[in-house]
Amino acid sequence: MTLKKDLENSIKLHKKILKEKKNLDRIISIITSKLLNKGKIFLCGNGGSAADAQHLAAEFLVRLKPKNNRLPIPAISLNLDTSTLTACGNDYNFNKIFTRNLSAIGSNKDILIAISTSGMSKNIIDVLKFAKKNSIYSFGLLGSNGGIAAKICDSKIIIRTKDVARAQECHMFLGHYIFQEIEKKLMKKKFV
Repeated sequence: MTLKKDLENSIKLHKKILKEKKNLDRIISIITSKLLNKGKIFLCGNGGSAADAQHLAAEFLVRLKPKNNRLPIPAISLNLDTSTLTACGNDYNFNKIFTRNLSAIGSNKDILIAISTSGMSKNIIDVLKFAKKNSIYSFGLLGSNGGIAAKICDSKIIIRTKDVARAQECHMFLGHYIFQEIEKKLMKKKFV
């Protein structure tokens, strides 16, 4: 690949996001409503998607825009605590690392955002099944064809590429866009 081809591929995938406008508006509305009703956002992912989950949680806890001095918005990355993750992986199963955490602190008022470039990670599938069973709204930022995760999420946006880096770039753009729009709505309602 050349720089030009990589840029062209990235731009092409980002442009396809425009087709998701109605879906994005609906997702933003649902998450905003849940937050206004005392819900919390939980995020999870593996590898680079774990870093994206952590990054997006920080944007809500601190602020997204430098000029927006506001109260924190409750968002927690389920992949932050290495002691809990490794204990769960060792004592139970790595597939349970997100489900174990969500079952301890989540409720049906909350939102789960699962980030996966394949939609096939067993720990992501497991936590999505838990969310569905416990009426926790789930939103997937997915790649490839969405995998099994696409069938379980309440809402999803699939970046249809097997190129992990390009999918992650789109996921981060979408995370920032969604959170920016939610932040605007919450600030208008003087929630934060």
